[in-house]
Amino acid sequence: MVSILRLGVATGAVTIAVALAAQNGTAARVPQNDKSSVLSLNHYVKVMSTVPVMVGQAAQMYVRERALPETIRPGVNLADRVVLFVHGAGTPAEVAFDVAYQDYSWMAALAGGGFDTFSMDVSGYGRSTRPTPMNDPCNLSPAQQATFIPVLIGAPCAATYAQPVTTIASDWNDIGAVVDYLRALRHVDRVSLVGWSLGGPRTGGYAAAHADKIHKLVLLSPAYTRDAAPGPPAALPTGVAFNTQSRAEFDANWDRQLGCANQFDMGARESVWTAMLESDPVGATWGSGVRRAPQTATWGWNREVAGRLRMPLLVVSPAHDVQVPPARVRELYEDAGSPQKVLVDLGCSSHNALWERQHAALFAASREWLAEGTVSRARSGTVRLGYQ
Repeated sequence: MVSILRLGVATGAVTIAVALAAQNGTAARVPQNDKSSVLSLNHYVKVMSTVPVMVGQAAQMYVRERALPETIRPGVNLADRVVLFVHGAGTPAEVAFDVAYQDYSWMAALAGGGFDTFSMDVSGYGRSTRPTPMNDPCNLSPAQQATFIPVLIGAPCAATYAQPVTTIASDWNDIGAVVDYLRALRHVDRVSLVGWSLGGPRTGGYAAAHADKIHKLVLLSPAYTRDAAPGPPAALPTGVAFNTQSRAEFDANWDRQLGCANQFDMGARESVWTAMLESDPVGATWGSGVRRAPQTATWGWNREVAGRLRMPLLVVSPAHDVQVPPARVRELYEDAGSPQKVLVDLGCSSHNALWERQHAALFAASREWLAEGTVSRARSGTVRLGYQ
């Protein structure tokens, strides 16, 4: 397996690419004379897929690593310092958590504090294996077909695969493969998880079932339904296999969540969208360019499962989030069984808080939590940040 190592300053302004023909994707020794640099290393983790259309087939998960050279030099004890980021329903992890704009990379912010940070794309996203039904625009909803079909094939068409292409169980399987890979790679018993949006059920459900492998949990705008079905349906529902998002849809979804002046920097928005298209070279050719994401059938992230959480839990609820309303996030906080838990009420922010001006407060809170188990020195209760 071939990995790519980019060594540069933390802003990403300077990069040096080095191909590493490493069977397991581990880093080669790197120069130790530039303590301000943050490494970027790509890993590809093999997994036996449980995606319905790919059951039993080999797949690979794309994993990006960001760390200081001194953090991952041989002999360093990384116990409780390994962090894995898991994305939400639409945006691949490296786009979400490693924004190449100013200080907007959440991964680099934690890496600068001595954490070895990783992000992963589950099946159907970014550079991880995408199930083949995602290559057929006929498997989109009729409304989304109308945007592409006249251009691509000249007329609307019938779906060749008419059910969600991935499931929460296949996501948990992908996460498990990467967690075990990181535990072996860095010789640690446990890793911490950071999940955003649908990354809440993905990381939270996995953590509840594998508490012995998880150190701490950080959830930003986590999707949550108290009375969600406890297990999978007898058969997956009929529906679309995947979805797309255009630039206009991306902007409109963000703009409907603006609740204060100067909430975001246009440069950050441009950087995120550019990276979004780069992460999907096929979708980038459809119409004016879109990102594709699988439709995921979910279950098992409910009151009972949340009650099984025991690791320290930080939950962040942006004040102007309309995708996962603050009331829903508070329900998760109340239901979580973690003896040590904090809810951050983050002002002047939306579902996209990690890409907005309050990102620094979010990053600092997560860094303190992962290092000390506190936010503003509080180990439990609600902490308000970003209010004036």
